[in-house]
Amino acid sequence: MSAIFWYLTVLLTVVVCLSIALTVAVTGVPTLPSSSSEVDDVIALLKRAQLPEHAVIFDLGSGWGTLVVALAKAFPNASVHGVEISPFPYLISRLRTGGLANASVRWENFFRSDLKQADAITCYLMPGLMPSVCELLDKNLKPGTRVIANTFLFRGRTISTARQGALRGPVALYVWPARHWVAA
Repeated sequence: MSAIFWYLTVLLTVVVCLSIALTVAVTGVPTLPSSSSEVDDVIALLKRAQLPEHAVIFDLGSGWGTLVVALAKAFPNASVHGVEISPFPYLISRLRTGGLANASVRWENFFRSDLKQADAITCYLMPGLMPSVCELLDKNLKPGTRVIANTFLFRGRTISTARQGALRGPVALYVWPARHWVAA
């Protein structure tokens, strides 16, 4: 019996590792959990942003669900939606959010998500992906949507306010489209 358990454990470990490695190879984004200080910074910035009481918040690339759970608890009247493409982190997120009525996690590519009803977006991605995310947000968000970028910022956009991270980069709040227009 113990030999079967050992083989199943090894097989499950290999499948999980391959799943995560394949997702990183395809997306270019590792599944990194937000630190507690980063979560605190995101929540503080969103509270300062004065979201509507029944806000709709999306976490793009929600990974293991750390931020989705924290947002659902910090904003109990909000509807918090995580979007994750990597199968194993998605499953863990589903387990973590199972008892939260105002949180959900979808297994999909966020580039195919309907973000039009969003009042706020959060993301912790990688620099190479940020220009494409910027285009996605330009096409899908209503003006005034709050966008939080953790560590990797949107170039050419005006930051409304930021909090400097301890070990990684800043956590920045944008009011989308966050363009600074200069009259000629």
